[in-house]
Amino acid sequence: MTTETTTTTEATHASFSDFPVSAQTHKAVAEQGWDAPTEIQKLTIPALLEGEDVVGLAQTGSGKTAAFSIPLIEAMDKRARGIQALIIVPTRELASQAADELKSLSRHNPVKPVVLCGGTSIKPQINALRGRATKVAVGTPGRILDHLQRGTLQLGSIKYLVLDEADRMLDMGFAPDVGRILSHTPDSRQTALFSATMPKEIKGIVNRHMRSPRWVAVETKAPTVDTVEQIYYRVDGKEKTTALKALIDSEEKPLIIVFRRTKRGATNLHRQLERQGYRAGLLHGGKTQSQRTKALASFNDGRTRILVATNVAARGLDIPNVSHVINYDLPEDVDTYVHRIGRTARAGKHGIAVSLIGEAEVREFNQIKKKLPVEVREERLPKTSGGHSPRRNAA
Repeated sequence: MTTETTTTTEATHASFSDFPVSAQTHKAVAEQGWDAPTEIQKLTIPALLEGEDVVGLAQTGSGKTAAFSIPLIEAMDKRARGIQALIIVPTRELASQAADELKSLSRHNPVKPVVLCGGTSIKPQINALRGRATKVAVGTPGRILDHLQRGTLQLGSIKYLVLDEADRMLDMGFAPDVGRILSHTPDSRQTALFSATMPKEIKGIVNRHMRSPRWVAVETKAPTVDTVEQIYYRVDGKEKTTALKALIDSEEKPLIIVFRRTKRGATNLHRQLERQGYRAGLLHGGKTQSQRTKALASFNDGRTRILVATNVAARGLDIPNVSHVINYDLPEDVDTYVHRIGRTARAGKHGIAVSLIGEAEVREFNQIKKKLPVEVREERLPKTSGGHSPRRNAA
């Protein structure tokens, strides 16, 4: 399938009443208490209602669930049997949230979503899939594949497919599973893909599986310096762990998320910290749901005060008392940087975002700084227990 990138920069729909949808959907939207659509909804809903494939660049909390749900509800054929729409998300929590919003928006025009996720019994899911009224499946890649292999889910009649938080699914290692799922769906389907960032792997999915999509983007608003204090340190790449420990030791009871780019890097750093007496949690896409839940619970209640994570933790988490975010590895782009540092300074509290910049990262970091509307200042590292600062590169 070919891709045509058309970036939409203006939206003309000032009210939900401007959208050409059914009276039942208008009524459900009004009952939600919504009047003006969000930017991603203004840009996305008209294109999806017209049957176009859409790539939407927007962060969590931008209203994208309603952006793909409203056209989905309008596209369903109430007389046809079987699953007509599939929504693929990275986590069980997101699947539940999407299903709940679908139920609310279709309360006068029911589409009866079924949630297909691991960690719960599969039998009720199988029974729901057999039901005549069920038109939409919302699930995580692993459990969706499980149903396909059992023959309890048929995707040959899919008209509408959504890939939500695609970059997060990629970070969690779901790209192969997503490709296998898409191979079970017809080429004639309409596809919507939403992602906060657009790494090359996501562009590859777009090129392979979408039909000349319209690209829409909502500008990311960076946190202000009033709530997130942004600092960077120039550090020899070989001494980043020493620098990290110096930062941890210089604070009294900090609650810190440390970001690494890869699962292997996160695992190695976590092991180093644990060996040196630091109580730390580990969060990445290779962890099971129960392991992720346990790590987050321990961090949230302060039993562990350091959480080493990949970008899987950059969105969708609301931990109110995170004091520091530390970029051990430089994020891939400005959007990822913003999502990472947004884990601190929640609910108006003060927070500190720190980046450890090695020599090979200076040019890339300068590009990120240019796109931020706030100052990121350079500082000297605090002294280590040995009485010296980790070696810095020449400025």
